[in-house]
Amino acid sequence: MKEEYLKKIWKQEEEIAHIQGWDFSHIYGRYEEEKDLPWDYEKIVRGYLSPDMKMMDYDTGGGEFLLSLKHPYDKTSATEGYAPNVEICKDKLLPLGIDFRECQNPNDIPFEDDSFDIMINRHGEFAPTEIFRLLRKNGVFITEQVGGDNERDLVEMVLEGTKKPFPDLNLKTQQRKFEKAGFKILRAEEAYRPIYFYDVGAFVWFAHIIEWEFPNFSVDKCLKQLLRMQEEVDKNGFVQGTIHRYLIVATKTTLLDADGTRN
Repeated sequence: MKEEYLKKIWKQEEEIAHIQGWDFSHIYGRYEEEKDLPWDYEKIVRGYLSPDMKMMDYDTGGGEFLLSLKHPYDKTSATEGYAPNVEICKDKLLPLGIDFRECQNPNDIPFEDDSFDIMINRHGEFAPTEIFRLLRKNGVFITEQVGGDNERDLVEMVLEGTKKPFPDLNLKTQQRKFEKAGFKILRAEEAYRPIYFYDVGAFVWFAHIIEWEFPNFSVDKCLKQLLRMQEEVDKNGFVQGTIHRYLIVATKTTLLDADGTRN
């Protein structure tokens, strides 16, 4: 009887699993993560940002974080490639005078060379060489990224043997790519921290949203595993996994000649 009840509740979470922008408010209070990272992304960005700078938020999501910075709109640009978020950004950012442009290819961002003093990116795909092209000399790029080991313990709980979708996403590999592109690394850190789910329904919703980490996940397919998760919640009050994050702050200390060589 309990199993059928839980399945019904979890199926309801499965059916409503969608978001606008990057809004996880549906499970606020039901899960917890990123409460104890050893850095503060917003504080770091604000530490480099000044009102006279031309800035760009690459892969801005729904523009939520960008708008929270309150940077002068006429000096602010943004891109986004996920179709539902693109429409949100057009409605929200363009009327403010923010230079928003749709972009689905991190190797071909639709802005001119040497356009920005600062570029930021949180949890979005990018190419260091293209970021290098867009930054002015001494410009700064700040990114916090989800690492390739993210939530692998949770994935194994429900989809044992699933391959990592992004195995190269780790600080050491990405730092080398930045240095090869011509950047000087100002700050580089990596962290593994806990993530908690206080009810299994919240996890079901989450796993459907983060579908690239939990491919082909469903309540029907993973019911036995979810019931084991429920036992953990009943025993401990939560089920725990591990997030993987890394931070890179890099500066462009050289320029490229027309033939692509650095000077």
